[in-house]
Amino acid sequence: MRILGLDVGDKTVGVAVSDPLGIIATGVTTIDRVGIRKDTGKVIDYIREYGCETVVMGLPLSLDDTDSIQTQKVRDFRTMLENKLRSTGLPNVKIIWQDERFSTCEAEEVLIEANMSRQERKKIIDRQAAIVILQRYLDAQGFTV
Repeated sequence: MRILGLDVGDKTVGVAVSDPLGIIATGVTTIDRVGIRKDTGKVIDYIREYGCETVVMGLPLSLDDTDSIQTQKVRDFRTMLENKLRSTGLPNVKIIWQDERFSTCEAEEVLIEANMSRQERKKIIDRQAAIVILQRYLDAQGFTV
């Protein structure tokens, strides 16, 4: 069973997916945001394409564990996604929060180590952050080969 990972931002949504064994996260795409209904519809397309039963969403908490404006926007995105999942015949897909603090910094470090230019990094940073978020979740599950 594959798991979808999401890094939801104001301008884009980074998307990653696990391998069938749930060990390794791989980047899929970056969705350019156009509106919450269309954006969640695109996410559902990926859930169907990869046969995912679980979605791991990054939760952007402040360093002191409090919600920010962005936290509420991501919570709203989750609510819309849950509603669309029910209305499109996918009510059993679970959505799980994953702390995403420092995920973008970690993603940036990986891309810098890969000698990517700033312009190249900007294009894929959200997809890389989704990989970080999903991989943290997978690692926490403790599954090893």
